[in-house]
Amino acid sequence: MNYILITNDIDTAVYAQNCGVDRIMVDLEIIGKNERQGHLNTVISNHNLEDVKNVRSVLSKSDLLVRVNPIHNTSKEEIDEVIRLGADIVMLPMFTTPKEVKEFVSIVNGRATVNLLLETPQALVRIDEILSISGIDEIHIGLNDLHLGIGLKFMFELLSGGIVEYLSDKINAAKLKFGFGGIARLGQGMLDSSLILSEHHRLNSKMVILSRDFYGGAKTYIEFKESVDLKFEVDNIRKYIDSLEYITNEKLHQNKLAVKEKVNQIVYK
Repeated sequence: MNYILITNDIDTAVYAQNCGVDRIMVDLEIIGKNERQGHLNTVISNHNLEDVKNVRSVLSKSDLLVRVNPIHNTSKEEIDEVIRLGADIVMLPMFTTPKEVKEFVSIVNGRATVNLLLETPQALVRIDEILSISGIDEIHIGLNDLHLGIGLKFMFELLSGGIVEYLSDKINAAKLKFGFGGIARLGQGMLDSSLILSEHHRLNSKMVILSRDFYGGAKTYIEFKESVDLKFEVDNIRKYIDSLEYITNEKLHQNKLAVKEKVNQIVYK
């Protein structure tokens, strides 16, 4: 399992790398994001190309993942620049058509890992056509925008309602690496992260984003390091993931049912 932390702060990036975080993500996506999420309690980043350069300069073990903007008039210039600055993985958000995916793959042209952030209802419906495109390396299912696009109340309805499993079956059949959503620290979150991780294991997911819960409310690097033992938290998750290798399919199914029950309690309360 690869763990992803979103930051443009170089001290935080080094700290996360030293604590075992596999990927540091710089988030350049801004086009359309305020319109979609400006009314919600979500983080809209103010990262920029200088951050890509700066974070790249301090990473030696963790990979640098850069989320670019959706395909637009100057996508080629933007993608060329983040690759020039050292992105190991480039993530395309908010695509709706196979044509956009083909254009993205063509621009990257083998110079970095191609990561698709599947987060629109259109991409969900067109998944077979998208998966037929060569050059895709991995897919992350974005629960936040996808649940908003479908009109659901809680992002993890996509998990309890079978949409993530539907997509995972197809992505696994295509032999592509995939992940979905984010998690809080072990045992935390509206939906217990241990149950979510059980579903990651059951569905063969290999990636997850460490949510802002991992910051423990910290606003600065100093506050972050003082308030959260990130290495302990990451190691704790890794140990739990390892333990899932030894539980029965019956227990995994029970956890799946527990996810559905808890999500229903949240949605219909």
